[in-house]
Formats: sequence, structure tokens, C-alpha cells
Amino acid sequence: MRLATLQVGRQFILHDAGILCDATTPPQTLVTGGARDSFDPAWFSATFWQRHDAVVGQAPGRGASLFVDAARIALADEQWVLRDYRRGGMAARLSEARYVWTGLERSRAFCEMRLTARLYDQGLPVPRPVAARVTRHGLSYAAALLTVRLAGARALAECLEGNDPALLERVGATIRRFHAAGLDHVDLNARNLLITPDERVWLIDLDRCRLRRPGDWQNANLERLQRSLAKFDAEEAVPAILRGYDRAGPARV
Repeated sequence: MRLATLQVGRQFILHDAGILCDATTPPQTLVTGGARDSFDPAWFSATFWQRHDAVVGQAPGRGASLFVDAARIALADEQWVLRDYRRGGMAARLSEARYVWTGLERSRAFCEMRLTARLYDQGLPVPRPVAARVTRHGLSYAAALLTVRLAGARALAECLEGNDPALLERVGATIRRFHAAGLDHVDLNARNLLITPDERVWLIDLDRCRLRRPGDWQNANLERLQRSLAKFDAEEAVPAILRGYDRAGPARV
């Protein structure tokens, strides 16, 4: 995947350059001189998608990510997930959507976009990233991310009934693949693991995640997932997940 960066006023956008090359002819309101020549910052606006009757749903969670249909504006024959970055906990009392500016490449959106693209290029099961946007406001910034929506995907939390050992072992094996690549997923939980109708396991939400050498963080990831499963009264799923994890690679640290 080739990433390109552009600036529009105070907005900085890092996007998949192939989006513009592959797009079909869009509505006249989205073109310059009769042909698309840059990534439109409006694509990060919920209002834009609502105006084009292209919002097709939303996901639960902080900020309520929107599902939007890119085909409605002749961009791509797929749906995207539009997620604004939102603070939680005590920090949200100061600002729900602003972060301290420490440089463009250190912004949460650009970091997540580049990390997701890197893992995607390695063939790991993450949704294809589309674009990240950072809007600077002096000493702070706001950000948003677009990724491709996985059709028909359900969170692991919704697939625990019946305690299917084969599925749970695939979950463990998938986590092991990411750990082998060095991914420390700081929020590994039963909602950030998705299952598609073809029974593939996917990992989403790489905000604040990073690549690291093997270490105790691997067990910390697994322990976080166990705590998440306990909240869904699904502790019995843990042995099968760990079995799949251990069978997929070397013993845990």
C-alpha cells in the first residue's frame, strides 16, 4: 500500500493513494476540473455522508463510529468505518476530542494509519486502512480515521454462545500471529476481535498500539482479553483460546 500525505488548511491527511486511482467518476461536487485530484477532507464529516444519504449504521462505543457507503458517492464498491478519536475517563472532562500537539507523525491518527497499513501489507487480518485526518488547533489537534468495513462481521463478544472450540482456537492462533509480528495491542478485548461469515478472525482498533520485541506485554495482552471475557461471563472460552495460541507458535514468555 502506498500512502500519500496532503494538507488542506489546518487539516493533514494521510491516505491510501490507490483510492484516487481506483475511484469511478464521482458527482460533480467532488471533482476539480472534471476529475478527482485529491482526497476530500469532507469524507471525514458525518454531515457529508448524511447529506448523501450514505450512513448505513453505527458501531457501539465512545464516539459511535459510523458505517458509510462509499459507493453512494462513486468512490469505491465498499463500505467504510468513520471513527473520530474520543477521550475517555478523567481526560474527557478537559476535552473529549482534543489531544496535545506533539508533531504530525506522533498524532494518534497518523500512527494508527501507518501501523495498520504495515500490518495489512504483511497479510495480517486487519481492515484495510483508507485515510487518517489530523486537524491542528494551535497546541492541540482533533483526529479521525477511515477504514474498510468488514461485511457481516460480528464481535467475538457476540459469538461466544455455544463456546465453539474450533472458533476459539482460531482466535488464539490469530492473536499469536500478531504477537509474532510484534504487535502489542493495548486494548485486546472481545469487541476488538471480529468474526466474519467465512469464520476468519480479524483484529481492529490499533489506537496507541505499537510494534515491540517479545516480552511480558504478550501475557499482559492475553490477561486483558481474559478480563474482557469475564465481563461477558465467558471465562470458559479462555482455555481453548490459549490452546490455539500455544499451538500456533513458541511457548509464551
